Amino acid sequence: MGPLHSGTVPAPSQAAGRGLRERWLGWRDRLLASPSFRAGAARFPLTRWIARRRARAVFDLVAGFVYSQVLLACVKLRMFELLAEGPRRLDDIARRTGLDGDAASRLLSAAVALRLVERRGDERFGLGVLGAPLAGNAGLAAMIEHHEMLYADLGDPVALLRGDARAPSRLAAYWPYAGAVEPATAEAAEVSAYSQLMSASQPLVAGEILAAYPLGRHRAVLDVGGGEGTFLIAAGEKLPRLGLILFDLPAVAERAKQRFTAAGMGARADAIGGSFLHDALPRGADIVTLVRVLHDHDDASVATLLAAVHAALPAGGTVLVAEPMAETPGAEPMGDAYFGFYLLAMGRGRPRSSARLTAMLAAAGFIDMRLRATRLPLQTQLLVANKPSRKP
Repeated sequence: MGPLHSGTVPAPSQAAGRGLRERWLGWRDRLLASPSFRAGAARFPLTRWIARRRARAVFDLVAGFVYSQVLLACVKLRMFELLAEGPRRLDDIARRTGLDGDAASRLLSAAVALRLVERRGDERFGLGVLGAPLAGNAGLAAMIEHHEMLYADLGDPVALLRGDARAPSRLAAYWPYAGAVEPATAEAAEVSAYSQLMSASQPLVAGEILAAYPLGRHRAVLDVGGGEGTFLIAAGEKLPRLGLILFDLPAVAERAKQRFTAAGMGARADAIGGSFLHDALPRGADIVTLVRVLHDHDDASVATLLAAVHAALPAGGTVLVAEPMAETPGAEPMGDAYFGFYLLAMGRGRPRSSARLTAMLAAAGFIDMRLRATRLPLQTQLLVANKPSRKP
């Protein structure tokens, strides 16, 4: 005899538990919405710190755009590189950045409040704990400046959500493959800007991948959507016996060939042009890497790509997915909030959890899916799977 309760009808105990939780959440919401409760919580010593922390969190949501513009201004004025040379006085900073004294003081005060800059003795300013990692980091600086496009596209977020925009977003125009019918026909001039941006930011991810996964156990790696080859160059420098194959749009692959030659890897690294949505992937590698590729595409395109990866791999071969993932513990806003709206503005793609990606890999025929820990899961997570071995 079958079960009394199907998957669409919860058991009485489940329904009772859900009802109890919903009643508790309703009571909580009414309490937090009450002005008198909030005022009392702010006065009571044992709850005062909670009230203040939540008020600060709400204010930070409102002020977040302003904070990002303070950071952007510092990057565009090369403030962190200037202070990396040593602490400086206000008048010197104003002169070096081309600001008048009042504007420089206003920017520095804001940067101090955000811990990008610190006040030092003798009325000088130096790098703050959040500004120091940005000094000399070309990849991070490029990504921060790139966000001017996103900020412009989010000027009316409701219109963006409704699809009311009368013209393509700036991000959609920046990424030539976003929504393109034939992305492989993109010319060199169309791909240069985004290729350079990805190349500048790729070292941040490449180091995480190489530290978390033993790529040296493989014979050759195929990096699909590999851009200008930054990841493969880093892998090749660390593993001189590893074969290197890159697949990307033809115009991008040409740029990768030039980078391989400049890095002294022209003889061991191959760059092949094509579209992974329409063309078969090159064979010969026993691991395929997808570095920040899947989240740029819709589910149908991801399914097509994973099927192509499965076909290109030998029996027992490995696929490695490396990208920021939704529902990452401790980094939840990054996935669904940041990437959710970034990819909306770009015109396609969505953040996916490791569970969702695991299901998509399984649907493509892969087995043994497993997450590998990275040092900075906010930056990237690694999901590894295998193509089944042939039966003996």
